[in-house]
Amino acid sequence: MRYISTRGQAPALSFEDVVLTGMASDGGLYVPETIPQLSHDDLAAMAGLSYAEIAFQVMQPFVGGEIDDDTFREIVREAYATFNHDAVVPLKQLDANHFLLEQFHGPTLAFKDVALQLLGRILDHFLKKRGERAVIMGATSGDTGSAAIEGCRHCDNLDIFILHPHNRVSEVQRRQMTSVLANNVFNVAIEGNFDDAQAMVKASFADQGFLNGTRLVAVNSINWARIMAQIVYYVASAVALGAPYRQVSFSVPSANFGNVFAGYMAHQMGLPVKQFIIATNTNDILHRTLAANDFSKKELAATLAPSMDIVVSSNFERLLFDAYGRDGKAVADLLERFQKEPTALADAPLAKLRELFSSHSVDDATILEVIREAHHRTGELLDPHTATGYRAAERARADQSTPVITLATAHPAKFAEAVVKAGFTGVPLPPHMEDLLEREERYTVLPADLAAVQRFVAENRR
Repeated sequence: MRYISTRGQAPALSFEDVVLTGMASDGGLYVPETIPQLSHDDLAAMAGLSYAEIAFQVMQPFVGGEIDDDTFREIVREAYATFNHDAVVPLKQLDANHFLLEQFHGPTLAFKDVALQLLGRILDHFLKKRGERAVIMGATSGDTGSAAIEGCRHCDNLDIFILHPHNRVSEVQRRQMTSVLANNVFNVAIEGNFDDAQAMVKASFADQGFLNGTRLVAVNSINWARIMAQIVYYVASAVALGAPYRQVSFSVPSANFGNVFAGYMAHQMGLPVKQFIIATNTNDILHRTLAANDFSKKELAATLAPSMDIVVSSNFERLLFDAYGRDGKAVADLLERFQKEPTALADAPLAKLRELFSSHSVDDATILEVIREAHHRTGELLDPHTATGYRAAERARADQSTPVITLATAHPAKFAEAVVKAGFTGVPLPPHMEDLLEREERYTVLPADLAAVQRFVAENRR
């Protein structure tokens, strides 16, 4: 299995090199050169299998033999043994044909755990094999950071530096990161927004000289292994609802587009999907692009769904690469224009996207309304991100006869402030986190200045 860049100017890499490299040298993102296929019989045979076994079968072709099967199966088993539900991502029925995929049973109560519990182990495996150490540097708008830290805190060969926007994540999200006092974990609060933090991470990957030869590794959804791991729950949930014998649809709370792109990859592999519904908050670049062909930046708005407060959806580039017929130059030209001025997609690529994708945008007032409404109708208490997906599933689904699965991306306790605003007294943290708000914190506040951040990383890595 080889991986190629979405911008067409970087060398093709193996799975091991892609995992350790992250972003391509031409500024693009890596995607598989060819897409492994799951036949009708392959999918049918997955019915009744454990999540870990489905995960092994789905991901093994992407690994391309670079981890032997016995070792990879054990890595997968260990990763999902950290979840507190045997189904890992259980399905819950909301009405006759609407289902909730609970993705918050991992260590940090968010869907990012599904990929990052695996990625940390894969990284440590490859680094140990090479006799190397590496630095992880990532930006988070809330959930990625804590999931990355939990996935890597026990890794012998990694130091991890996570940047989050100061005072722009929930208290629970912050404390899940800053209360991990392991000697290889460093939290940096940036005096800016998520896009400032993300820009500094991207700049650091583009020029890694400040680390004097130490490898810099990405664990955000730039890293292909993150996408690979997320493909699995689309397959597992669809099979549980009758695939491949019938189609399913998915409604996905979306910001950086990695989660939706994983679903698209499952579809490309052969999963029968009727529709992907992209749910956004007020930061609606994905909705504007699909609905009105308005591919332009707008000023960031702080919302009740902070993990979706993103202006630029990094992984959308991977989908554009396919929409533009895998023409790396066309993608690079489009994104260069996007950085300078409002732009639009060409007619043919946009039409291709609209065949499979639809979208819906939800403001803060609607988020609160949906939390109340969903609880009244189903007894489920949704977090604000899941609420966007719930409303989008109702408003944008193509037909009522196809089952729709809304991805419940976080536990409501992570966003207690929004739950209280919706009129509830709050929601308790699970037992293993009930003392979270009393735990000691450790983090460093830095200006949104690339030199200051790089200096901190260089001086504190082990």
